[in-house]
Amino acid sequence: MMINFGIAIHGGAGIVSKTKMTKWKAEAYSQALKRAYSVGFLTLKKGGSAVQAVKEAIIILEDCPLFNAGKGSVYTNHGDIEMDAAIMDGKNMMAGAVASVPFVKNPIVLAETVMKKSKHVLISGTKALEYAKEQGLVIKEKEYFEEEERYKQYKRAISRDKVTLDHDDDKFGTVGAVALDKKGNLSAGTSTGGMVNKKYGRIGDSPLIGIGTYANNQTCAISCTGHGEYFIRSVVAHEVSARILYKGQTLTQASKEVIMEELPGIGGRGGLIGIDKQGNIVMPFNTKGMYRGFKNSKEQEFVGIFS
Repeated sequence: MMINFGIAIHGGAGIVSKTKMTKWKAEAYSQALKRAYSVGFLTLKKGGSAVQAVKEAIIILEDCPLFNAGKGSVYTNHGDIEMDAAIMDGKNMMAGAVASVPFVKNPIVLAETVMKKSKHVLISGTKALEYAKEQGLVIKEKEYFEEEERYKQYKRAISRDKVTLDHDDDKFGTVGAVALDKKGNLSAGTSTGGMVNKKYGRIGDSPLIGIGTYANNQTCAISCTGHGEYFIRSVVAHEVSARILYKGQTLTQASKEVIMEELPGIGGRGGLIGIDKQGNIVMPFNTKGMYRGFKNSKEQEFVGIFS
């Protein structure tokens, strides 16, 4: 009997202009996405856990300046870098998350450390940075995160005094991954640099368990991307799981209704990736594009940007 397993990833959803997307740009993003899910898939194929696969895929995306996470994180109103991340294990419902943390090279690793080594679920700010240092995680100077295109984007937002989704300015936001391993365990993880020019210590949906990130072996694993305020109000990730658990919907039905009907109903834009306990994968979005890809044990493989 064949054991289903697989991984899906995203690199953000938003206003992705086909006219500005050169062949070279599209190839660069596609190759980065493919590398991320390939690393995660290889982990699963070798018998690694869903949590491990999710973490390793997201590390690849955090280290790539093309995406708004880790090295590619956007600037706050004060010109700082404040990153959010979360990871959840569907086997035991354990979760770890960090919010508004600076200088940590891979926030997803810090989130996993919080999950496995602390008594907490969510820690934030400079105290989270202190914890990362105590745990021996890799810390970088601010210069590591200073990408020229991100700085230009920040200056444009400042000049308009506008808080923007980074992908609404032809950049691409939140990264995430969901996985099912050979033992039937699910995991989800999400990482982001937040919104360009964000103010007042704003925190979005990514590090909030049940909203931007959720995994439950009984149902599915979900990672969201988009305008976080609307995802928070709709409790999106858990809403998909609840529809499966209590309404008997499939992952496809539940995710489609939430992303294509419920979320737009209150003005929300974005998408999600999900995988259920049978290995079915979904990637719905209600924006012009979403950077996404997957690979599964049936040797099915996909990478895409537009619908």
